[in-house]
Amino acid sequence: MKSQTPTNLGRVSIILVLACCTFLASLTSAEVHVREFVIEAKPVKRLCRTHQTITVNGQFPGPTLEVRNGDSLAITVINRARYNISLHWHGIRQLRNPWADGPEYITQCPIQPGQSYTYRIKIEDQEGTLWWHAHSHWLRATVYGALIIYPRLGSPYPFSMPKRDIPIILGEWWDRNPMDVLRLAQFTGAAPNVSDAYTINGQPGDLYRCSKPETVRFPIVPGETVQLRLINAALNQELFFTVANHQLTVVEVDSAYTKPFTTNVVMLGPGQTTNVLITANQRPGRYYMAARAYNSANAPFDNTTTTAILEYVNAPSGRGQITPVFPVLPGFNDTATATAFVNRLRYYKRAPVPLKIDENLFFAVGLGLINCTNQNSPRCQGPNGTRFAASMNNVSFVLPRTNSVMQAYYQGIPGIITADFPPVPPVQFDYTGNVSRGLWQPVKATKAYKLKYKANVQIVLQDTSIVTPENHPMHLHGYQFYVVGSGFGNFDPKRDPASFNLFDPPERNTIGTPPGGWVAIRFVADNPGAWFMHCHIDSHLGWGLAMVFLVENGVGQLQSVQPPPLDLPRC
Repeated sequence: MKSQTPTNLGRVSIILVLACCTFLASLTSAEVHVREFVIEAKPVKRLCRTHQTITVNGQFPGPTLEVRNGDSLAITVINRARYNISLHWHGIRQLRNPWADGPEYITQCPIQPGQSYTYRIKIEDQEGTLWWHAHSHWLRATVYGALIIYPRLGSPYPFSMPKRDIPIILGEWWDRNPMDVLRLAQFTGAAPNVSDAYTINGQPGDLYRCSKPETVRFPIVPGETVQLRLINAALNQELFFTVANHQLTVVEVDSAYTKPFTTNVVMLGPGQTTNVLITANQRPGRYYMAARAYNSANAPFDNTTTTAILEYVNAPSGRGQITPVFPVLPGFNDTATATAFVNRLRYYKRAPVPLKIDENLFFAVGLGLINCTNQNSPRCQGPNGTRFAASMNNVSFVLPRTNSVMQAYYQGIPGIITADFPPVPPVQFDYTGNVSRGLWQPVKATKAYKLKYKANVQIVLQDTSIVTPENHPMHLHGYQFYVVGSGFGNFDPKRDPASFNLFDPPERNTIGTPPGGWVAIRFVADNPGAWFMHCHIDSHLGWGLAMVFLVENGVGQLQSVQPPPLDLPRC
């Protein structure tokens, strides 16, 4: 073996010292961001009418949080509204700290009017576009904002990062109090009224009444490339997004980098984020950004289109002003375009996908109906005198009310939740065929599934045709996962795993089930605590399309849930 010369040793030492200095500098540069979020009703005017709208710090949408990987946040939420509330930091892993995750009655009791709670959050090995939102009933219709995580100082992006980026939050607007819309649906058992508008950064855009003056405009310099951070904050709707005459280069989804690819259109389910690069390479002018529904279900939906304007700074003005160019959008039921977009996503490098599976789970997800003894009752206005429901493996999840799941689990309090959620459907059937009406009514219960620490988990999420097949955007709290496969029809455990992508599958925190199909995900259960898994269509969540994973502690303090904070809200 050839020995190192003193010169070579010196070079190696210098490199090691520089590497250590860079690492230590990244640690010392970490910041603690202290913020105060005041939840209160403020007058907000849209579609010609003013409503007392629940806001954060009087803003709609709420404040954008900008942090770096390694930073911490201490956000004190003061509830001056008339509703209970909690906030969820969508996509933040909250390692060993479920107390800061936010879903009411899952990891905390809600913050009651007049009370406060401080969310203490550590960003650990995450970067990209995420968001925060209310996780209490339908308050997230207006209580939401962007959460942007930049890399540590000195850490590069895996693509050529533009000098400028723009958060674009897609939302839904009701021309009434969203909580009243929810209450009516809860009383009647029918589907809730659809929204009256979609929004881009809180504004409906040119195509709605009384909205044109406030349409959001984004100036751009000819030749400039900017990054758009797209967030679907809509309550109940998948959305297509496009920009007239411009190509979009996808570089990230759900705070995970992708192999770049160009597309004319992006599809985002509620809860999902997508970063795209756009270059101003067209004639100077004005070009509409637009979003409209992707509706995969046989159900009513808001068939309007929201717009903003990409405006070249040298576009003609005054009398020579050009009407914005309108884009071509897919049809509302264009599943082929939605599927083609999702299937192009790849992780930006080789992904550390679990190969040996310890927990092989199969979850049938979909809608259902609760039969009524009196079909003419005002509380049974669903199809044929029923009430709408939804379930996973025939269990329609019921939120506890006297304590949170996490508190009961941590303190060993019985009677709140049972750990007997079924790993497979209790009855196997032709999930996407003509399902017997005897299988349409789920069982209401509060059930969880236990996972050993560091278990390698695979879940196949199978859509059903009960009531209607549909794309269900399934969100797993506390985790990122790899989407290793998907398809239409019933999952075939003998044939379909052969086509799994175990090399570079996309990493996500929210994934849609193909309507009338299935999707397979994998992750390592390395984050102890109680973690909610649910459909991010809020009407479905309220109907029970949810369950909880209880991930056991590992060995020692660094593999165990940390103690709850002293100011954790009480029920």
